[in-house]
Amino acid sequence: MTRLATRFFLVLGFAWIFAATTISLSAAPKLKVGLVLDKGGKDDKSFNTAAFLGMEKASKELAIETKFVEGTDDNAFEPLLRSFAKKDYDLILAIGFSQAEAVKKIAAQFPNKKFAIVDAEVNLPNVRSLMFEEHQGSYLAGALAAMKSKSGKIGFIGGMDIPLIRRFLMGYDAGAKSINPKITIVTNYVGITGDAWNNPPKAKELALAQYQGGIDVIYLGAGASNMGAFDAAEERKALAIGCDSNQNRIKPGFVLSSMVKRVDVAVYQTIKDATTSTFTAGTMRFGLQNDGVDLAFDEFNAKLVDAKQKAQIAQIKKDIISGKIKVPDYYLVKK
Repeated sequence: MTRLATRFFLVLGFAWIFAATTISLSAAPKLKVGLVLDKGGKDDKSFNTAAFLGMEKASKELAIETKFVEGTDDNAFEPLLRSFAKKDYDLILAIGFSQAEAVKKIAAQFPNKKFAIVDAEVNLPNVRSLMFEEHQGSYLAGALAAMKSKSGKIGFIGGMDIPLIRRFLMGYDAGAKSINPKITIVTNYVGITGDAWNNPPKAKELALAQYQGGIDVIYLGAGASNMGAFDAAEERKALAIGCDSNQNRIKPGFVLSSMVKRVDVAVYQTIKDATTSTFTAGTMRFGLQNDGVDLAFDEFNAKLVDAKQKAQIAQIKKDIISGKIKVPDYYLVKK
């Protein structure tokens, strides 16, 4: 074989190897991410919406394939999670404490799959638990409610009477009483089943009753049911505080603020970690110290909260982060 021919075949061989490598890289399978939303669905304008937005952002920025489903009731979660695992999804995210038992069961059955759950702790080697310090954000909500209340009576409407919502209430109560120790707080819950998170008419009925009783600010922790209470606030020309997502724009002028839980950030970060092989199991906590919870101030509530009140809330936030203010935690008190 001549030297020229040898050189030709060497070049041809390198070209083939390069082409094969390029084809192999381009054909690398995308990470498959499944999202199981809680009742209320992606349009609840609450934590389900936040989770969906987190996945949507990841879908645009990362090389992943995504799909979401909505659980209609508690019995739907297990089969939905199992379906994703059987269809070879790499990461499966469950939104809401109601899915804890289902995640525990399915994650154990599929140890090679990665799972994450919001608002519940599942101690398995392939599960990441995304927990939020909602009592800290609720303390700020209570303080602001007390600053704005003229009647000395404020309200709270939760979805169900469960430990998670008691945690909201305990922080809210403590924050309000730090401003006005004599303030009165009236509490109601929408229902005793999962439907409580998606029952706006009932929440509106409860809110109207509270406003008619002299309450002028209500903190809402009832998922999609919050929408009914916002309608009541507008009807009565009163104030409400939203929860989970920034709900200020829903009824501008009547939503005093929103206690945001950055579920979108937690979901996005978990997906990103899975794509970079840095996913770890265990509990990740999101609080005031890492902007995981906060009160929302924007153009939609700018006329409702003055500079002095914002400065006071900012100082309270600093004092909580530094440990100067100890926010009571229902999860610890109940033990």
